[in-house]
Amino acid sequence: MTQSPTAHDPARGQARAQFTVPAKHPMVTVLGSGDSLLRVIEDSFPATDIHVRGNEISAVGEAQEVALVQRLFDEMMLVLRTGQPMTEDAVERSIAMLRASENGEAGEAQETPAEVLTQNILSSRGRTIRPKTLNQKRYVDAIDKHTVVFGIGPAGTGKTYLAMAKAVQALQSKQVNRIILTRPAVEAGERLGFLPGTLYEKIDPYLRPLYDALHDMLDPDSIPRLMAAGTIEVAPLAYMRGRTLNDAFIILDEAQNTNPEQMKMFLTRLGFESKIVITGDVTQIDLPSGTKSGLRQVQDILEGVDDVHFSRLTSHDVVRHRLVGRIVDAYEKYDSETSTPGGTHTRRDGK
Repeated sequence: MTQSPTAHDPARGQARAQFTVPAKHPMVTVLGSGDSLLRVIEDSFPATDIHVRGNEISAVGEAQEVALVQRLFDEMMLVLRTGQPMTEDAVERSIAMLRASENGEAGEAQETPAEVLTQNILSSRGRTIRPKTLNQKRYVDAIDKHTVVFGIGPAGTGKTYLAMAKAVQALQSKQVNRIILTRPAVEAGERLGFLPGTLYEKIDPYLRPLYDALHDMLDPDSIPRLMAAGTIEVAPLAYMRGRTLNDAFIILDEAQNTNPEQMKMFLTRLGFESKIVITGDVTQIDLPSGTKSGLRQVQDILEGVDDVHFSRLTSHDVVRHRLVGRIVDAYEKYDSETSTPGGTHTRRDGK
């Protein structure tokens, strides 16, 4: 994409930018089917006039906004050059990243939208798994750099899914010999012996989300074979006690439902040539009243410890239906408005 020098109209105090889309890129890849991508951009820059004529795109408006539109189209072209299509969601996330960068919200070493959206983690079954937000990219990068990583954030932010993709990637590249996936079966009080059925029937409801992610990333026919060989192990947290886990990629999911003793027990299972990723949402704790969450406590204990990293994701990183992010924000607002300093809830009328 080429761009003309930005010109200013002194009479109106506005700026103008013009872009030429190379002929090898059909305009539908830039504007979207039925101009769907263009509408997202226009809705995000309501005070900027954006016009398309042939393969020329122009933007006129306030200088700062025009500069952002210019950066957005540059980033879109970088993504399109990799052969990856742009989607409405990707455009919205690119705009959010550019605005955060402009406002200095993400620190000095700001990755660009193209760097985030084109980072391939795992290609499987005709699809490629990539981070979709800046925080997701930093979470994935932290998993590469650190031995123990905590992914903490609300539902739908990709904490577990991205960790699973990194685990499968590590297994396929022979960085580890096995994957171990575990969750606390808190609803059963970890007393699985009291539940009816075989072991797998007992643990299946608690571990089903992990199986579902595995089926997205591996040939479903290979999973029973890998599990039978011990290459992939899926088990409740209680089954980790007393073990040393060497040469493994270990994921503890739903860690907010561990108590402090369970969290310490799990962390001290770490063996040689292993990596641990711990995921959880401290706003969805299912522990009995009065039981402290190990995930909440461990942040105070291990923050700042060498080779331990905490990645914190927010509602802006939710990659499910866009309404999920708004639901998360609404609940956070409700909790902040109805909680007293002591942590108890009061009604809005004060009663």
